[in-house]
Amino acid sequence: MPEYRMAVIGPGATGTVLAAALLSKYPETMLVGRKPDLGNTLKQKGITVSGEISYRVSIKNYVHQIPALKKFSPTIIFICTKTFHLASLLKDLKNIFEPGMKIFSTQNGLGTEDLIADTFGTEAAFRMSLNYGVALKDSTQVQAAFFNRPNHLGCLSPKNREFGKQVAELLSGCGLDTQFVDDIKLFVWKKMIMKCTLASIGAVTDRTIKESLEFPPTREIADACFTEALAVAKAMGYDLGEDYLIQALGYLEKVGVHKDSMCYDIQNKTPTEIDFLGAKIIDYARAKGISVPIYTTMTNLIKAMEDSYLGK
Repeated sequence: MPEYRMAVIGPGATGTVLAAALLSKYPETMLVGRKPDLGNTLKQKGITVSGEISYRVSIKNYVHQIPALKKFSPTIIFICTKTFHLASLLKDLKNIFEPGMKIFSTQNGLGTEDLIADTFGTEAAFRMSLNYGVALKDSTQVQAAFFNRPNHLGCLSPKNREFGKQVAELLSGCGLDTQFVDDIKLFVWKKMIMKCTLASIGAVTDRTIKESLEFPPTREIADACFTEALAVAKAMGYDLGEDYLIQALGYLEKVGVHKDSMCYDIQNKTPTEIDFLGAKIIDYARAKGISVPIYTTMTNLIKAMEDSYLGK
């Protein structure tokens, strides 16, 4: 296995677990956060992940600004931030990007890998679909509620297949089971139809996924959204089949007692990821001439809620 210089940008819950996995075997892995004091805390206490995934690791390298990565000269960068940071983050990465650098989006949402490809070319762009559910207990401790193994990883350029397989093997060797797939967008669609649908419903009604699916009025909205999203996916070249919803609802049974992160975004009056969730479904639908009135309604409600605190 070649030696890689790896950096993880965004030590939130998801990024902290990914960083812990890498650090368990590659202690030189660099973490990139937004707060200088977080680095001191992480270096003093390390990272502890408990539950369905378990790690306890120490941390040597942390920076709080993208330009500081230039001296580290990473060959692999994992982006784990919220999607609303992606555009500005890619702008900053332009100043440190070097030929051969590979950038992995591990974020929720549709089309994040396309933004990377638009900025740095398809040979730099990779995408991961992470299938674990985690929450921060504090800045150094993460609780893992579930891990629906494996994660999926893919590239946009066929030239990167072998490299992608190597990284999937590397992550699996760190205890974070990961499978390389030839069409990563298929796996992203499978996961994001659920996320795009239930994030908005949960945020508007302040309900868990389970509550949203069991309460008849919100279930009716969810079913209508599923139908619209599946039609858009099919138009984009991804016919997920008649049994998709059965499989999807089975998956949701494992995470149903939790609220979607968008609920907390609204509660904490912070930006949401709606532009890469419901709004992206709408963008694709309009490009294909498909009507998605329920998605449009739910997305506009989220945008109105956001505007009530971000627009002031």
